[in-house]
Amino acid sequence: MRILTESVNRVKAVLWLFTVIFLVGCSEPRFLLTNGDQRNVSSYQGQWLLINYWAVWCKPCVEEIPELNALDEDASIQVLGFNFDRESGVELEKQIVTLGIDFPLINEDPAILFDQPVPKGLPATMVISPDGQFEYWLMGPQTQASVRKQLGL
Repeated sequence: MRILTESVNRVKAVLWLFTVIFLVGCSEPRFLLTNGDQRNVSSYQGQWLLINYWAVWCKPCVEEIPELNALDEDASIQVLGFNFDRESGVELEKQIVTLGIDFPLINEDPAILFDQPVPKGLPATMVISPDGQFEYWLMGPQTQASVRKQLGL
């Protein structure tokens, strides 16, 4: 009987450990990229993460895309985009080519992942710190210089 009790206790301990690991893993925001990849926010640890909301009809969004592309080339910054109109498939691909977007795009609204309200205006850029925490919103069109100044770079 004692051996059975010890075995049951070991099984309970292992199940508890797996549950804790599972729950901790679920609490971290995870992005589903339009290319099918999934990335945890911790995979960007050590980098500033800029998540830009854009739409093809938004002139300031279109004008800021080259600035965001250039920022994405900086090793200390990762830019992700989210199509405000939630386009997908061929239509999204056409818009990516038309606008010259070089940074990865997310399928799901990132505001929900960080418990933030969805922006009411465009362009809007969510700033996530190098340790994976939501910091603030940058509203309106941004330049490399304005973003670097905000980030202290």
